[in-house]
Amino acid sequence: MGETARGQSTRGRTTRGEAAREGTARARRRGMRVLAPLATAAAAAAAVSYVAAVDPNEPGHYPSCPFLLLTGLYCPGCGGLRAVHALAHGDPVAALGLNPLLVLTVPVLAVLWGHWALRSWKGEPFARKAPRAVYAWILLALMIGFWIARNLPFADFLAP
Repeated sequence: MGETARGQSTRGRTTRGEAAREGTARARRRGMRVLAPLATAAAAAAAVSYVAAVDPNEPGHYPSCPFLLLTGLYCPGCGGLRAVHALAHGDPVAALGLNPLLVLTVPVLAVLWGHWALRSWKGEPFARKAPRAVYAWILLALMIGFWIARNLPFADFLAP
């Protein structure tokens, strides 16, 4: 690069072409960073659309829960497809009656996805540090507690 036609030094300065290429490269990097959150949202939207279109309340469309078939007890996921179907059709009350754990998890997942997408857009890592193990233990305890409670006679309102 060295000198221009007038003999002026161009070191340290960028030309319009270089600035345009740098802007294009920056936009391409940003597009690549947000690709994972967008692909995840597209996959979730496709899955919800399929469950909304193919009613899980009608037998024969989806396989039965293997845990329910083997034990006769409900697992934490039992009623989940029907709850997603109800949510997709705008009926949160019915969805809560089918699988309250799933319905209460949806807003949490939406906030986490939004955080991931925003940080990806900015070029920052999803989390500055790894989440503490206590969160995994709390989630596991909630799932096991829900699993047990929905199979007890006094908590039959939790059954799908």
